[in-house]
Amino acid sequence: MTFSPVPISGFLVPCNQFILILIVSSSIFTQYLPQTLLPGNPSVAQTPPSLLQRLREHPGDGEAWNRFDSLYWPLLQTWLRRYSIRPQDADDLVQQVLEVVLREMPNFHYDAEKGKFRGWLRGILVNRLREFLRSEQARPIATGDSNFFNKILDQLEDPKSDLSRLWDQEHDQHVARQLLAVVERDFSPTTYQAFLRVMAGDQVAAIAADLKISANAVYLAKSSVIKKLRQEMYGWTD
Repeated sequence: MTFSPVPISGFLVPCNQFILILIVSSSIFTQYLPQTLLPGNPSVAQTPPSLLQRLREHPGDGEAWNRFDSLYWPLLQTWLRRYSIRPQDADDLVQQVLEVVLREMPNFHYDAEKGKFRGWLRGILVNRLREFLRSEQARPIATGDSNFFNKILDQLEDPKSDLSRLWDQEHDQHVARQLLAVVERDFSPTTYQAFLRVMAGDQVAAIAADLKISANAVYLAKSSVIKKLRQEMYGWTD
């Protein structure tokens, strides 16, 4: 199987490796990080708070909520419109979900053993959809069969179902893409290009020569970006 190259910041990155960058999750990044940077280590508490931490600890942080809104609105809309929900209804449902998140976020406590944020959000989405379906009984959606829609919601409610696993996968891919864009702004173009090329499998010596930096600077670029991204992703996908 062959893959077409994808241009990134002036370089061609093989498509399959580029996809790996986009769908990177905490489990992938863990292998690159020193133990001192992993969640649960006291040093993590000394780093600047992630977006999730800011939302929990400072519910009045307007800038953080704007970021959250821009992060999750497209994902939620994609899922709702997949089942032929009318655009206006989809917008209203997304707004309702985000309002519940805003109200309940201070009560959300991240616990990798008991549940992740994406599962908590999925539960809120299911509850709002069930309320919507009850209000729409006279106008069944998509197939014209409300039983079909209830079966979809039952699957989405079950964390072990294929549909819930699809939600988890698409959630993590979406969050990783968005957070990569956020993290990129925190680094110089040279540092970020070095990171992308290392993740794409380029030789360190070649990267250093092309970017006119030392090999050590390449390693530092990878470490710095991964540390920042891991910090930002903590709680969203762990």
